Amino acid sequence: MTKKAVCVISGGMDSTLSAKIAQNDGYEVIGVHYNYLQRTEQKELQAFRNVIDALGIKTKYEIDLPFFADIGASALTDTSIEVPISGLSDGVPVTYVPFRNGIFLSIATSIAEKEGAEAIYIGVVEEDSSGYPDCRDEYIKQMQNAINLGTKDETKIEIVTPLVHMSKKDIVLRAIELDVPLQFTWSCYKNSDKACGVCDSCRLRLRGFERAGVKDPIEYV
Repeated sequence: MTKKAVCVISGGMDSTLSAKIAQNDGYEVIGVHYNYLQRTEQKELQAFRNVIDALGIKTKYEIDLPFFADIGASALTDTSIEVPISGLSDGVPVTYVPFRNGIFLSIATSIAEKEGAEAIYIGVVEEDSSGYPDCRDEYIKQMQNAINLGTKDETKIEIVTPLVHMSKKDIVLRAIELDVPLQFTWSCYKNSDKACGVCDSCRLRLRGFERAGVKDPIEYV
């Protein structure tokens, strides 16, 4: 029987590389994407669709989670909060969406149990990221324990975080090594046409490409 993995794919560089690694690990990938009324929702959805086509992923889920906008408290889902452009933030930035990855993983677990998948891949990065608490390695390990307690006895799911201790430079180099379609990925928090180049996510991405000595294939303002 083919082993399956549910991959949370935002359409960004990290999640796309994570999905490619799942394929290299021998899994049939089930792609899951979440629309949560974030600023660049339509661009991220387009990126997700382009990525799964490029990777040959046949099974996909596109899940709408509009309640994130009702909760607000994040510059990604509340337009009254400006996306910071003054440099990389210290601590937890205003672009953090409260417990987003916890909710994403819970839904991915439902899909994994239905599909008979034995793994969930998510491209969280702890060491060189934006300081989001739900990207920490220890949190993911505790989440894995919780989902296996809360599912059927025969359901055994591993949450795989292949990038969690990688730098953005190493992520870029690994993506190039595996021929990841970086030209289709999107990381910008602000824009949906050309990436702004100044938000936290763009700065982290650009820094990774610069340190890797490689040109980013997407367009910037």
